Amino acid sequence: MKTLTRSLCIGLMALLPVSAALAQDIKERTIKFAFQNQKGHPQAEGAQKFADLVAQKSANKIQVKLFAGGTLGGDLQTVSALQGGTVEMTVLNAGILSSQVKAFEVFDFPFLFATPQEADAVVDGPFGKGLFDKLTEKNLIGLAYWELGFRNLTNSKRPITKVEDIAGLKIRVIQSPIYIDMFNALGATATPMPFPELYPALEQRAVDGQENPFTLIRTSKLYEVQKHVAVTRHVYNPQAVLIGKKLWDQLSPAEKKIIDDSAKEATRYQRELSRKQSDEALAELKKLGMQVTEFSPAEMQRIRDKVKPVIDKHTAAVGADVVKQVQDEIAKVRK
Repeated sequence: MKTLTRSLCIGLMALLPVSAALAQDIKERTIKFAFQNQKGHPQAEGAQKFADLVAQKSANKIQVKLFAGGTLGGDLQTVSALQGGTVEMTVLNAGILSSQVKAFEVFDFPFLFATPQEADAVVDGPFGKGLFDKLTEKNLIGLAYWELGFRNLTNSKRPITKVEDIAGLKIRVIQSPIYIDMFNALGATATPMPFPELYPALEQRAVDGQENPFTLIRTSKLYEVQKHVAVTRHVYNPQAVLIGKKLWDQLSPAEKKIIDDSAKEATRYQRELSRKQSDEALAELKKLGMQVTEFSPAEMQRIRDKVKPVIDKHTAAVGADVVKQVQDEIAKVRK
């Protein structure tokens, strides 16, 4: 027993110089982490989990300061700030990064993913990692993919039970060409705008509706200015967690490991929370007075048919080989 105890002590002592060396490589820093959603949303809760983990792993030397609700600007503005170094981190819909690397647009293809697990397989595999690698030359570093979830359509004018009900509505969409094409193809007037401008635009009736996952509709209180929600599940959004290359290149190996490990742990937490909250949010929206409609399989197919030319158009722009890579990964999961 004495021999075992002595060996254990020697082993622990051998680890101490390494820990001390690592501690010396960790500087006191504050990282600004900006994103669009409010506290309580899985995106914000994932960011808080990440901040807590970084503080814990760095013995409170690295502090992650959160800026929720688009307080530092919309997604496109925040990406520019990351590249310039005035903001250090963000999380946003991966498809928005198509302005940096065109292939990211595939994540916004309508009806691409049927389940979150299909998306996990794509983003966590070679395809998702390969896209992150391409961001390096854009002064961005991809850390992980979180989940926003399936997007659904709301409006203040009428219940939507068939594709014709969408026609004529002015719908706010994210600032991405495929969303504009998608809703124009459905007969709506697509109106791109940054998320921080959405609530007042709905309140003032500058737009009739919008499309987002149930959790965001709840946490952003869009039910206060929207009466109807149609369960369309037209796009599933993976979200990219990014850190600016300007900061990343300044980090020591020990600091990079803390950031990377914290991002991985926060990813597991965030995805689980997002999937749990989605069903809860829909039930709560019903209690809050929103009228929920669903489509018959035949009507859902009509919507798919309407947006097929949009998919074909953007497949040509993104590259058929890129789309095939994603479809092949999805096919493996479905088997």
